[in-house]
Amino acid sequence: MEDTTIPRTDEEWRAKLTPEQYEILRNSGTERAFTGEHWDNHADGVYRCAGCGAALFSSDTKFDSGSGWPSYYDPMEHEAVRTLEDDAHGMRRIEVRCARCDSHLGHVFPDGPKPSGLRYCINSCALEFEPADG
Repeated sequence: MEDTTIPRTDEEWRAKLTPEQYEILRNSGTERAFTGEHWDNHADGVYRCAGCGAALFSSDTKFDSGSGWPSYYDPMEHEAVRTLEDDAHGMRRIEVRCARCDSHLGHVFPDGPKPSGLRYCINSCALEFEPADG
């Protein structure tokens, strides 16, 4: 399932992704709260990058943050994501990107539960869910 054609051209990204996915993954957009496919998913499994299939988050670290976006307190592997400062929209946030294909996933905040104290707030359409029994 892993994709090995990274990096892609802009044309290839547009062909692979839906318009909403393209806006979020390639242009750092955001979906509206409580509208995404995965914010209220409680099934066991793995959340993969919609851009390249990299395993990013486990349902074991997913929690209900009340934000309306899927939230996790840790990635499956810290090397699977990278973070960078985001000063857009007049606020300072920490952006989360897929380390493999550089797709924008969401942001991480320091108000999550233990053990990490972090809340990875991720756009649903940046993720593909792979059920544990699938």
